[in-house]
Amino acid sequence: MRYRTLRRLLPLVLLPALSACENSATAYSIEGSQHALILVREQSYFWDSQVKQAIVASRLPQCQKRVAIHPGGKVLVEMSIYEAGDRLWALQQGNRWYLASTERCLVQDWDKPADAPLGPAVGSFRLRDGVPVFEAAAASAPAN
Repeated sequence: MRYRTLRRLLPLVLLPALSACENSATAYSIEGSQHALILVREQSYFWDSQVKQAIVASRLPQCQKRVAIHPGGKVLVEMSIYEAGDRLWALQQGNRWYLASTERCLVQDWDKPADAPLGPAVGSFRLRDGVPVFEAAAASAPAN
């Protein structure tokens, strides 16, 4: 009898712990809802110290591709986005750089040369009130 009661209560006891997992997505809309860069973060289990991350390059109907990038920590490290060309963006998260193209539907690691010029900052993926959001840049100014 005890075993059955315990077995029925176990899922209820574990539910709060499992709800601490992250499964979020936030988008930088480029030209309406059909053209965007999307940051996806997924943590399968609350005890995982890393969160799986991916960038989705989307320009429908021609392009939509999800590419895994380096995992992040439980707390989102801000990811800055810069215009780097025609349908090309440079993404910086900590000391990691990525290039994302919605023309060729690609996302790749980038060893950014120290003197490589970047286009204007368009914004960043960051936490606001504990929730990942895209926040537009205050002023479009080139950055290095």
